[in-house]
Amino acid sequence: MITAWRIVKARHAATAFDGEGARLLGGRWNSPGSPVVYTAESAALAALEMIVHLGRGASLPAYVTISCSFDPALVSHLDRARLPENWRAYPTPPSLQVIGDEWVKSAASAVLEVPNAIIVAESTYLLNPRHADFGSIRISEPQRFEFDLRLLR
Repeated sequence: MITAWRIVKARHAATAFDGEGARLLGGRWNSPGSPVVYTAESAALAALEMIVHLGRGASLPAYVTISCSFDPALVSHLDRARLPENWRAYPTPPSLQVIGDEWVKSAASAVLEVPNAIIVAESTYLLNPRHADFGSIRISEPQRFEFDLRLLR
């Protein structure tokens, strides 16, 4: 089994795996309109992803960490040869969103493993909440998560 992690504001815990935030706003690997759940290979990587997206001087509301686990057979792996040279750039190159959108539309798998833009040696697991096999992904109960405030200096 593979375990992946999300960190979300506690008030969003109940909807953390519905893909609506990414569907509404888009993300590195999906354009608005495509529901995707972003998870990280480790809780530490999930925390880094959260810190990258916090604004300067942002207050830290209550967060929770939620793990999920799934069979490796549910995972497709992105061929890194498909990545443009600037795939880690910000703002995100639109070609990455095309890759994710094509994966969602194809329903090729419930999970797509892609490289993480912060730590390239680690993975982000994209979950397709509308895939027929999504129900076999086991989602844990949320656990309180507190950031070490030294990270925000």
